[in-house]
Amino acid sequence: MNKKPIIGILGAIASGKSMVAKELENRGCAVIDADVIAKEFLQTDDIKRQIREKFGNEVFDAAGQIDRKKLAEKVFNCYEAVKLANSIIHPPVLKKTEELIEQYQKDANVKAIVLDVPLLLEAGWEKRCNKLIFVRCDERLRLQRIAKKGVFDENQLKKRENFQISLDKKEKISHYMLDNNDGLSELTKQIGEIFPALISIA
Repeated sequence: MNKKPIIGILGAIASGKSMVAKELENRGCAVIDADVIAKEFLQTDDIKRQIREKFGNEVFDAAGQIDRKKLAEKVFNCYEAVKLANSIIHPPVLKKTEELIEQYQKDANVKAIVLDVPLLLEAGWEKRCNKLIFVRCDERLRLQRIAKKGVFDENQLKKRENFQISLDKKEKISHYMLDNNDGLSELTKQIGEIFPALISIA
């Protein structure tokens, strides 16, 4: 049985990687969303214990759950803290991702497997991918998106990006480029043009 291609999506924060993943899902691909998996693990006792030991009680809310915003504020100030947080969260997330890849490889209805993993390159997961897509998006639009979501501000965006591999490198190693500066219909059109090549094994 032919292996299904694994597609990785690269791009800056708020560039529209999840929009691309959603559109590929609409076309019959299985999407593995690392953020969703990470959120689930952050609610487990084991991860909570490790986070409490390394980052203290102040990153927890009154109900004893990890406050992701407070944790991010503490983590994105120092390379060592980012490394420490990743060393706790990445292994179980990547293990679960491997399990899902195996499951989707056996599913006859799945055309390809898409990894929507924010730190794909940083975690070395580009090696697991047959195809890499880079999503281009102007900083102005990205800042508008994060302001709309109200998750974090421009300053926090810069802080997070300081701990990531440069966009130039991500673009350079990608096989396909998508421009996400002109709205969803234009993005969908571009995805339609590259889709046959994405789902072929060659």
